[in-house]
Formats: sequence, C-alpha cells, structure tokens
Amino acid sequence: MRYALGEFEEIVLLLVAAQHDEAYGLSITNAIKEELKRAVTMSSVHTALYRLEEKGFVESRVGGATAERGGRRKRFFIITKTGKEALLESKDARTQLWSMIPSFVMDK
Repeated sequence: MRYALGEFEEIVLLLVAAQHDEAYGLSITNAIKEELKRAVTMSSVHTALYRLEEKGFVESRVGGATAERGGRRKRFFIITKTGKEALLESKDARTQLWSMIPSFVMDK
C-alpha cells in the first residue's frame, strides 16, 4: 500500500469527503457519534485532521467569524487528490480482503 491510513484517520477522511466543503471539527465529531454510535472527543478528531493535513490528505481554510461562535472562526477541511487516492486504495484493500472470506464463514 502506498498510503498509510489508520482506522480512525480513515473514518475522519471519509467524513471530510462526505461533508465536502462543510467539514470541520464539530461536524465530524457529531457525525461519528450519530452515524457510527461511537464515543469520540473533538480533540481526537482535531488531532486526526491535523495529521491528515500533514500527510497531504486534506487541506484547510479558515471561515469567517460568527456571532454564534463568539466571534471565533471555523477551520474547514477538504479532501485532496492524494486523500482521494488513499481512500480508494483503502477501499480496494478491504474489498480484496472481504472477497477472500468463504461465504459460509459469514453465515449466521
């Protein structure tokens, strides 16, 4: 594999892609809680986002300040071409591994 993505990084990157231009720390944290029913802190999401940015999988921009945030600005994240390639590689690897499991193994 060309790209190294941890499981949590993959989840965060998938949500950045899914939320397109509107992905930011709180929106991703809430999506993980709602969609995956998984307890997660905003701090862990921010750590993953910054790690993904260092790897070149996402880029960020700072939005305008809003009154609802007490004048603070949001940092929005978007997936890069490299991030898309990493997700596709991860998906292909998982699909390959799933295809190796005999069907009777997964029968209930």
